[in-house]
Amino acid sequence: MKLIEIIKSLDLKVRCGEGQLDREVTGGCASDLLSNVIAIAKTGNVWVTMQVHVNIVAVAVLKELSAIIIVQGREPAEDTLRKAIEERVTILVGDLPAFETAGKLYALGVGVT
Repeated sequence: MKLIEIIKSLDLKVRCGEGQLDREVTGGCASDLLSNVIAIAKTGNVWVTMQVHVNIVAVAVLKELSAIIIVQGREPAEDTLRKAIEERVTILVGDLPAFETAGKLYALGVGVT
């Protein structure tokens, strides 16, 4: 599934990475603990989190994630956006809680890899 399909289905807002929306999504993970994401995320996954600080970009780069989905209407910090643009990381924002976002992703066929 392409990232753009997920954005449309979940009514997500693109905060950066507009040029990368054709990326293939291989699965997903949901966690607010960075070390847990490092341990479980796979290349091409989307990451559901409420974290907004710059360290989420480093994790996304390390794990080669398709996108970060920030939930509960939270917005990434300015330094996070700057770093994400520099590192070509896609950051999306949604209003739903993490549990509901993960459920909708799973219903779309985005599973754990």
